[in-house]
Amino acid sequence: MGRPFYRKRRTARVAARPPVVVSFAASDPTAGAGVQADLLAIAALGGHPATVVTALTVQDTRGVHALRAVEPDWVEAQAARLLADLPVRAFKIGVLGSAANADAVARILAAHPQVPLVVDPVLASGRGDALADEATVAVLRKALLARATVATPNSLEARRLAGCGPQTPLDECAARLVEAGCRYVLVTGTHEPGAKVVNTLYGPAGAVRADVWPRLPGEYHGSGCTLAGALAALLARGVSVPEAVREAQAYTWRALAAGYPAGAGQRLPDRLFSLRAHDPEHAARAVRDHA
Repeated sequence: MGRPFYRKRRTARVAARPPVVVSFAASDPTAGAGVQADLLAIAALGGHPATVVTALTVQDTRGVHALRAVEPDWVEAQAARLLADLPVRAFKIGVLGSAANADAVARILAAHPQVPLVVDPVLASGRGDALADEATVAVLRKALLARATVATPNSLEARRLAGCGPQTPLDECAARLVEAGCRYVLVTGTHEPGAKVVNTLYGPAGAVRADVWPRLPGEYHGSGCTLAGALAALLARGVSVPEAVREAQAYTWRALAAGYPAGAGQRLPDRLFSLRAHDPEHAARAVRDHA
């Protein structure tokens, strides 16, 4: 009688396994952005984060001081072993480090055409440090955006990737990216003026939804990574794109609102805010900081 009970328990454990999300991104020693940010956001939203490191960085909360790309054969070797062992449910792309790495990732993704892909086209740090040269941007446009389930550029990135000028309406830029192959494009409005931040999701028929958020004071390190990682985790769980976009934004806004000044530069999002919700002093401190 014990054996059937064991099989039931074992089946239940297997069914409860979190979906695997594979992040291709650079390492950030501050854990504000990059692979470390993806680990936190994906885990917080119920996914199992697996990682392929594409670059090493020297950075603090003030900015990126140096970046060294991992060799492309190492990127492919990491991914090959990982994907042969773990059943991936979603991919997320951040900083790739080089055009050669972007090509390598495109080859890897080609073997998994049905797996959702979130592309966070990080072209510069929050301080403005360049994180992608023109050759890398070209591969992003041609090979990775064309494969994306959702791309999550900010307004500056959307205009650059679409080949638009600084005054081009964002709906026109998004339309070009959709024509290039993106299934959906979520353009975030943090770099646009106004007391509110408007994030708009576009699809083949135009705007799908627009979400408006109060603009939080200060600057944050890794907000885009948080959003893209959260979105990938939700897609891995089977949430529809429009609803996943809404939930990922809500999670990111709350993480930013609970953010804290870990160093002397930008604030870090608190991606584990829900674990500290029972702590009255933590909540009171967040309110004081944003008063």
